[in-house]
Amino acid sequence: MAKAIHSMIRVLDEARSVEFYQKAFGLKIADRLDFDSFTLIYLSNGETGFELELTVNKDRTTAYDLGDGYGHLAFSVEDVNSEHARLTALGLEPRKLVDFAPAGTVIARFFFIADPDGYQIEVLQRAGRYL
Repeated sequence: MAKAIHSMIRVLDEARSVEFYQKAFGLKIADRLDFDSFTLIYLSNGETGFELELTVNKDRTTAYDLGDGYGHLAFSVEDVNSEHARLTALGLEPRKLVDFAPAGTVIARFFFIADPDGYQIEVLQRAGRYL
């Protein structure tokens, strides 16, 4: 059986991205591999073994075009209301909280936030399939 271990995104500024993911989601550097033309930074926390890999191409000076194929990363939290308030207080500008209830019953409560490079991140209340 295959095991999902990480997802990779390209970022422009290592320090800015590491700071964002640490503040927003408690991710810390698990490993950092530095090469001549790029650096790989693996971020994780104690909640899961899954990692976020940040790739920094050293010759890149302009923002990446995220295109129309990227969707979002997702994190689940114990208290989505508190997390929304915390991220707002940090000045990270999360979007509004949403109760997703397509058939009248709430199946997810969430909000989105963008990282410094514009990647969209969904933050979901831990419940149902989003444990």
